[in-house]
Amino acid sequence: MRRVLALFFLLALLSNHSFAQDNTKSAKSLGVSFILNDYATAERIRSSSIERVFRDDDWAKLQEMSPGLALTYFNGIKSHLDFAATLGASYVNYSLPNKVFNSDGLLLEGDASINLKMFSEDYWVSPYVNMGIGVSKYRGYVGAFIPLGLGIKINFFDEAHLFFNTQYRVPVISETGKHHLMYGLGVAGIIGKK
Repeated sequence: MRRVLALFFLLALLSNHSFAQDNTKSAKSLGVSFILNDYATAERIRSSSIERVFRDDDWAKLQEMSPGLALTYFNGIKSHLDFAATLGASYVNYSLPNKVFNSDGLLLEGDASINLKMFSEDYWVSPYVNMGIGVSKYRGYVGAFIPLGLGIKINFFDEAHLFFNTQYRVPVISETGKHHLMYGLGVAGIIGKK
């Protein structure tokens, strides 16, 4: 996983220099996405390795994941750099250290992150690396996490974009959060002026 993140980060940095003439930054946009929280795969990676999960095709099935919805605000900082703020809500059931719950509870997660894009808005498709900081609230317990991920953005005529991202969410306070993967698929439209 570290090698993949390092490769994307290196490619994004190289593309930033090789496409220096691209000065088109993203317009402010608001998006909605369908998300899936995957605790099972994260637990399998932590108990063995990501290599074993890939080799044995031991990814969680859809029925093992918790669905939800998220709103995301995007704002271009530079041609290859976007700010993203996301608020997600889903019903999950997981235990915290010394606490076991018998039913699903509302999980609220908000994060502020940076998308380091490989290409500017002049291109239809742009992969990106995502990193930031976030907070969560589950059954009255507040936690913090670091989202690290990869994504891809598909630009539709500079009016809207489709985005897919996956993040590995690392809890900063392990007593109030759990390691998990979050997958998101959404669409965003421009708000305000381009």
